[in-house]
Amino acid sequence: MSNLDETIRELQTLRDYWRYAISRFNAADLSYGHGTTTAGDDAAFLLLDSLDLPIDALDPFLDARLLPAERRLLAERIEARVTTRKPSAYLTGRSYIQGVRFLVDERVIVPRSHIGEILFNEYLNGQGSALLPDPMSVESAVDICTGSGCLAVIAAKFFPMASVDAVDLSADALEVAKLNLAEHEVEDQVELHQGDLFAPLAGRTYDLIITNPPYVDHEALDGYPPEFRAEPQMAHDGGADGLDLVRQILADAPAHLNPGGGMICEIGSGREILEEEFPHLEFQWIETAESQDAVFWISAEALGVS
Repeated sequence: MSNLDETIRELQTLRDYWRYAISRFNAADLSYGHGTTTAGDDAAFLLLDSLDLPIDALDPFLDARLLPAERRLLAERIEARVTTRKPSAYLTGRSYIQGVRFLVDERVIVPRSHIGEILFNEYLNGQGSALLPDPMSVESAVDICTGSGCLAVIAAKFFPMASVDAVDLSADALEVAKLNLAEHEVEDQVELHQGDLFAPLAGRTYDLIITNPPYVDHEALDGYPPEFRAEPQMAHDGGADGLDLVRQILADAPAHLNPGGGMICEIGSGREILEEEFPHLEFQWIETAESQDAVFWISAEALGVS
């Protein structure tokens, strides 16, 4: 009997598999950061999503006995998580932003943008947003570096009157984004474009620019664990200090913003560099659950649009 068969024979309930997964993950010294931060959370996600159960409701199912096929599936995925070091989202083929499910694979970075959290917080608080535009006033929006298309999909949901463009340099990423547009039934509202930042959008202007570009510096890239190396490098590489694409976006954005509009941009940990380099720009930093200054808002007027 193989080790995998022995595992399947011995483990019966979801609680058994969760405990076993945590032990295996800790022993293997896995890394996290693709929507989970601990071995327990990552194991819970892998098991629940594999069984198509709500990913935030482990307790009700802990003592459920599993079918033989389910036990084999979970044992195989735990083994794959340890031996391949791929993020759990690649093993289940799905990832989530604020509970919204997106299809993912190795052609795209696993969605985990702070901007998704901000949009939900700003527009679902019942009080409106102090910074971002009124949802019904946005008639045009663009998601630069769209990847899986997750932020473009969320934008289509929050800005129902808007036509949304979504741009990525990677043709492979856009194939995944196309799947997500269909999954969320927003194909008629969102148009995909292949190209470098604003290059395929000549002459187009927007009320809102959303962008989560690559912003990891080369020193950090060199120290990446296997889980992050499993993702497309171009989705992380922001140049020597991580801000090469942010600089280009700031330079190009004014030509693509309507008066009264603005841009929300995620930059990671580059605030100090950015403010020193652009002292004349009024960045307004938006706090999230994990950061106070990973995302900024800047108005069209602050960028010189009149």
